[in-house]
Amino acid sequence: MPPDAHPTAVVVLVTTPSADSAAGIARALVGEGLCACGNVVPGIRSIYRWEGEIHDEPEALLVLKAERRLVPALKERLPQLHPYQVPELLVLSVEDGLDPYLAWVAASVRTG
Repeated sequence: MPPDAHPTAVVVLVTTPSADSAAGIARALVGEGLCACGNVVPGIRSIYRWEGEIHDEPEALLVLKAERRLVPALKERLPQLHPYQVPELLVLSVEDGLDPYLAWVAASVRTG
């Protein structure tokens, strides 16, 4: 791993039925200290298979910045907040980034 890599920072992707739904989830997770920030990307189009049928639906994408140690808590909390039966939660490792930003992420989430 490069010396400037940040193995603790993660980006979490969550699709939601609307921008308002994504914003509500982000507010809750930021408020609870489970992520430092949530970006709402409205107007995406998702094509997927669910229960044997192909769906083509408008959605919003929620992009969360968090710490890897909080992923288990996110996996527990997200289904409680999300309207979908099986919400998307994909965790992407952050290979590198601006040190002050990554320090802000670490300082903005709960410590315990």
